[in-house]
Amino acid sequence: MRIFPFLVSVACTAGLVITLNTQLPMGSGKTPRLGYFLSPQHGFWQNAESADAAFDGEIKVPGLKDKVDVYMDERLVPHIYAANDEDAYYVQGYLHAKFRLWQMEFQTHVAAGRLSEIVGKDRIATDRFFRRLGMVYGAEQTMQKMNADPAMKATIEAYSAGVNAYIRSLKPEQIPLEYKLLNYKPEEWTPFKTYLFLMYMSYDLSARGTTTDLQMTNAKNYLGFDAFDLLYPNSQDSLDPILPKGTVYGKPSYVPVMPAGADSAYFGKNSGNSTAVAPIVPDKNNGSNNWAVSGSKTKSGKPILCNDPHLGLNLPSLWYEVQINTPTHNTYGASFPGSPAVIIGFNDSIAWGVTNAGRDVIDYYDIRFKDSSMQEYWYNNEWKHAGKRTEVIKVNGGEDLVENIAMTVFGPVMYDGSYKNASTEGKYLAVRWTAPQAGTGLQSFYLLNRAKNYDDYLDATASWRCPGQNFVYASIAGDIAIKQQGAFIARWNRQGDFIMPGTDSSYAWQAEIPSVENPLMLNPARGFVSSANQMPTDNTYPYYPGAATNFPLYRGIIINRKLAAMNNITPEDMQQMQTDNYNVFAEMARPVMLKYIDESALDEKAKGYVALLRSWNLRNDIDEKGATVFRCMWDSMETQIWGDELLNAKKPLPWPDESTLLESLLRDSVYRFADNINTTDKVESLKEVITLACKKAAVYLQEMEKDNRLAWGRFKETKVQHLLQLPAFSRLHLPIGGGTHIINATTATHGPSWRMIVHLTDTIEAYGVYPGGQNGNPGSKYYDSFIDTWAQGRYYKLLFLRKEAAAKQTKWHLSFVNG
Repeated sequence: MRIFPFLVSVACTAGLVITLNTQLPMGSGKTPRLGYFLSPQHGFWQNAESADAAFDGEIKVPGLKDKVDVYMDERLVPHIYAANDEDAYYVQGYLHAKFRLWQMEFQTHVAAGRLSEIVGKDRIATDRFFRRLGMVYGAEQTMQKMNADPAMKATIEAYSAGVNAYIRSLKPEQIPLEYKLLNYKPEEWTPFKTYLFLMYMSYDLSARGTTTDLQMTNAKNYLGFDAFDLLYPNSQDSLDPILPKGTVYGKPSYVPVMPAGADSAYFGKNSGNSTAVAPIVPDKNNGSNNWAVSGSKTKSGKPILCNDPHLGLNLPSLWYEVQINTPTHNTYGASFPGSPAVIIGFNDSIAWGVTNAGRDVIDYYDIRFKDSSMQEYWYNNEWKHAGKRTEVIKVNGGEDLVENIAMTVFGPVMYDGSYKNASTEGKYLAVRWTAPQAGTGLQSFYLLNRAKNYDDYLDATASWRCPGQNFVYASIAGDIAIKQQGAFIARWNRQGDFIMPGTDSSYAWQAEIPSVENPLMLNPARGFVSSANQMPTDNTYPYYPGAATNFPLYRGIIINRKLAAMNNITPEDMQQMQTDNYNVFAEMARPVMLKYIDESALDEKAKGYVALLRSWNLRNDIDEKGATVFRCMWDSMETQIWGDELLNAKKPLPWPDESTLLESLLRDSVYRFADNINTTDKVESLKEVITLACKKAAVYLQEMEKDNRLAWGRFKETKVQHLLQLPAFSRLHLPIGGGTHIINATTATHGPSWRMIVHLTDTIEAYGVYPGGQNGNPGSKYYDSFIDTWAQGRYYKLLFLRKEAAAKQTKWHLSFVNG
């Protein structure tokens, strides 16, 4: 009789073992392997880090040429002191892996189109998109070119060896939490993964074009070019460019020629047809501020350089602070986990920063294939053989997916018969992008880390190709400069704004603008240089930079206004300016709104909101209710004025920029788009439409007020999310002001990802902060330890130390030795 209970016990135990070692369905995903995840010996419990954890010790690793000392300060920032460059990058790779391994590898899995390997079929769409865009192909091309440079090859291989030294030291219980949660393990790091990561950053900063060109084609076809040109102009009345208006440019070395017949084949209504939308769309606000002021405007008589790149607010953070000291350079700044060197920072001679140039570097071509086999395509009056690239996507729990991608003279055919939607049916669209063309971006930062003067700065930036960037520079010698650099195409007016015919070479890229003809300014008389992603020049520059929709306007206006008015500047002044919440867009837009609101037609509640708008101090501070009223009323205005034209379209259209509406209203009191095309018995005036917008906004504002969300900080709800968007690993409801068009460009999930201020005195004085922490482990107190400081607009003094001082002023010491 005892055998039956025994068998039941065995069955239950076996079932429990199987269950605890199986990923079970949960919502749109799966649970972790619960037995492993909950194991006291190996599970997530082991990732908890003691609050008083120490980071001292001797670490024996293979492959070092000499001993490397690392001093960790109280914020867990490493100061690396090595006898040679390769050892320094080896240790940088080790430290990146020790504190950010899962983040590093996850980002390269995204770039490589390998998410389905981890999470299954739900991410196939993302993987297909990146494979077909050419991310893997581009990383291959870059690696091949960099391998021909001995210094870069040695750098990247040393870095990879350091990453792998850490991975090989990992015990099962030390594997980062996210691997346990998603039920996979780290794999060997390779130089190729670094190039994949850099390709992803190129995508994030330049690839609005992956959807913009297609949707701009939709808009042009739907509206007709004349109406399109009004809603999506390629110039801005209020522009304050990077190089001031009136700058004289030399004769261009190349004058691009518009193809014959472009009026019908390209600008005509039916020259293209598409509406593809990427599964991951870069934030349109990906940008940044940077500026440098000369000694003529500072209290010390020495330059000050400032930079704050605006990117997604994520945990772990995109950035990792580090100091690297070798016989060739002594450099401090923000590095990318996944890549060697410092990306934004300073050394003992210069400082540099970057902002997104916004230039058009992606184009689509409409290919005519002979048949659906895609083996031949029509090009220059003959059938041309197409290459073929095969990409295999492995799917966790499913069959492999094979992508057969045709290769043309323009690039990979991204959209074809197997990768399409309703609007790309029957179309073959090849994508051409400067990023896959053997980029050399890492080399630029390698050289900037070692630069000593202006000539070195020019040499370093000259090799930069994609994405286009505005490199700001300042030196202890007293120079300041800014240069827009990238592999920019010499375009004829509007080239690449829409899908282009791909049947001959007339629409192909004709030439690359020589680096010496890219916008550059050195030591201007006004005493400062700056960029905030606005157009680099006025329209006298001889090359077409791309549609104005690529270039935000208002941060550049307020930055230049402030810098022009300032003197005796100190680093503290620059801190206040980087975190300033003044809304210059609202300054220009509010009078227009109030002009056209008919208050006699409003109820008392709406009148109260108009009164709030009128009395508002134009600052997007945390407690300002007027900022919320302005944003809601402006959004409602746009919908009322443009919605009837755009929302009836059957294909998605890009929304015109806010500057387009404001400048149109400032220029014309009888705005043609104010009329509602859905009403045939009357023509609506601006006063009627804007008053109606005010009424509708008031209804929404009442709901916000009931929910206690009328104050700007509560309305905006800034958060720093974990890369897997897990609330428990995120920081939510952050009290911070700012917003779109504001120097402190903090929105709900996007904003200043690294604030840096460098005072180039003889002994460099520097300040910085980013919204995260040095340790990517959610179980560490250093995971999010900088976020509150960042949200409060405060800074840390950056410890730029010689080795002797580091031994006295830091908290922990790590010694790396060969063994």
